[in-house]
This record gives sequence, structure tokens and C-alpha cells, in this order.
Amino acid sequence: MMLCSTRLRFSTRLLAYRRNLSTACMDDVLFEVKNDVGIITLNRPKALNSLNTSMVLKIKPKLKEYESLVRMVIMQGAGGKAFCAGGDVKSITENGVGAKSFEIGTNFFHNEYSMDSMIGKYKVPYVSLIDGITMGGGVGISVHGKYRVATEKTLFAMPETAIGLFCDVGGSHVLSRMDKHLGVLLGLTGCRLKGSDVVKAGIATHYVHSSKIDGLRAKLIEDVRDPGIVLAENTDDMDGVEFSMAPLMEKIDSIFSHERVEDIVEALRTDGSEWAQGVLKSLSEVSPTGLKITRKEISKGKNLSLDECIKMEHRLAVRCIEAKYSTDFYEGVRALLIDKDKNPKWCPASLEEVKDEIIDKYFEPLSNDQELQLS
Repeated sequence: MMLCSTRLRFSTRLLAYRRNLSTACMDDVLFEVKNDVGIITLNRPKALNSLNTSMVLKIKPKLKEYESLVRMVIMQGAGGKAFCAGGDVKSITENGVGAKSFEIGTNFFHNEYSMDSMIGKYKVPYVSLIDGITMGGGVGISVHGKYRVATEKTLFAMPETAIGLFCDVGGSHVLSRMDKHLGVLLGLTGCRLKGSDVVKAGIATHYVHSSKIDGLRAKLIEDVRDPGIVLAENTDDMDGVEFSMAPLMEKIDSIFSHERVEDIVEALRTDGSEWAQGVLKSLSEVSPTGLKITRKEISKGKNLSLDECIKMEHRLAVRCIEAKYSTDFYEGVRALLIDKDKNPKWCPASLEEVKDEIIDKYFEPLSNDQELQLS
């Protein structure tokens, strides 16, 4: 009798665990419609609302549904700390190089990138409240929409070279269009922009203090006028605010206009300032392969549409997951996000060892069944 009782208690606990796990998975994104406004809330605050496949597969069909149902969509993050800190790349690489990782990774990037493309072509106003950390995948689900509202808590970065990857989610389109090669600096180094600087760099379109974000959201929902008018009336005038990097912009333009990363490094060494030395340190810590891929994709992205950039980035992502030419993506995620020793062993280990002909192979078309098809 005691054995049966123990088994019953175990079974009850197991069922409760599975039910809670299922609920957690179901609730990683929240959807609601208020006054003809679709509200999407990324709901993984403990993971800084990082995007995973489960979330993307819920958001994509809902975006399609909302496009013909509501007058506006608001995208936001739960928890008050992050809008979205990026894509959940740990789940891609934790099985190591091989068929399973390739299947998981290509499925995730295919769906994430097609979602970013959808946002870039969205037919109704799309408003992102980027209050908090906004990195990587979080940039992809915000920056391509029409309106992006930053606060003093906004922290923007594209830090992919630090994990052996490249600036994706349409980053080659966005970074290539920034003034004075600022985007090249941001893409190569993962340099962070905070608060009002996110607006001055063109990542955000509007700015408001975080204490007013709830009120702004309420006004966007209640006021049926064009959201551009509502935002203009309820956000701060940024004309008199100076970009903190303004004194460095001419120097950035001169140094980061070089097409070859080796020439950028040499220009920084020649400059020799404290700022240049700090940038050199940042570049020395990230993937040499990631640096060369990122510089080339930004250069190419300048003359491509968003969808063309996303298709290019999909090719790059497939090649990084495949790890035929370098395992840096797996090593970078291990060092920074899994083991957290922050001591990646890049291979190749130097810029000089990363041959241009190998980088060119990352950009070559995939087989027809692997190419990303965008509607």
C-alpha cells in the first residue's frame, strides 16, 4: 500500500511538473487586443525575454493575423529590465557541432529572419517599446518597424562577434545606413549605446522617460489618431540633445571606412589615443572570422534591400552553424553563455589567418532547398 501511495504522489508531482512546464512554454509570449490595437508581450523576463523557437513560432502567425485585424501593433517586453536581449543561441549550440545543432539552428534562424522580414514590410503601424536591454534578436523585432520608443534604460548593442557570429536579423541593412561608418564600429566591437544615444544613432525614433512608458502605451491604445501624432505629442523633443559620440564621429568615419579589418586595426594603432586603444582591446577579444564576415556584410548591405540583406545573412548563419570553415560560433557561445569562462579559443586565432577566399565562401548561395524564401 505504501509503495502504491508513493507512486501516486510521484505521478501527481510529475503531472503537475509537466503541466507547469507546458504553461510556461505557452506563456512565453502574451497576446491581447485592446481598442483595435494588437499587443504582443515577450514574457521570459528571467531570460531577459530572449527569443527562442517557441516564441517565434507563436509571434509569426499572430503578426499575420493582426495585420488584417487591428489598426496598430505594440511590441514590448515583460519584467522592466529588458525588451529582448537577443536570440536564445545556447539552445542551438549546446549539442555541439553536428546534425542536431544544424537542424535546430537552421530552423530557428529561418523562422526568426522571416519574422524580421515580415516586420519590415508590415502594413499597419508597428510600435516597439524598447525600454531596457535591446540586443541582437531584440533589434530584429524592433528596428525594422515604423516606430521605436527608447527610454533612459534602453541599452542597444549588436554583440554577435563576441560569440563568433556576425550581425544578423537585418543588421547588415541597418548598420550600413548609419552616418559616418558608425554602424561598422558598432557591428565589429559590439559597442553599447544607452538612452538618448539610441535615438541619436537612428535606432529609436522617439524617446521618453521610463516612468512615462505605461502612460504612453495607454495613450497609443486609447487615441485612435495616427500613432505618429500621438507619439510626437507624448515623447521628448530630442533636437537639443547631443549624441555622446559626436566628438568622435569624424575619427570614426576616417578609421572605420576601411574595407579591410586589418586596415581598421592599423588605423587605430596609428591614432594611438586612449579611445583607439580601448577599441583595439575590444577587437582583440572577439572572433577574427566574425569580424571579417561582419565588415563584408555591412559593405554589401549598403546596396541591398532589407529582404536581400536577410537572405544574405541566412546564408551566413547556415555556414556558421555548419561549422565547415570555423567552429567559432560554438566556441563563442560556450565561452560566454554556457561555461562563462570568457576565454574563447578562436580558430583561426588571428585576422591574418582568416583568408579572404574562405570568407567569400560564407556568402555563396546555398542549395535551392536551403535558401530562405521570403514572401
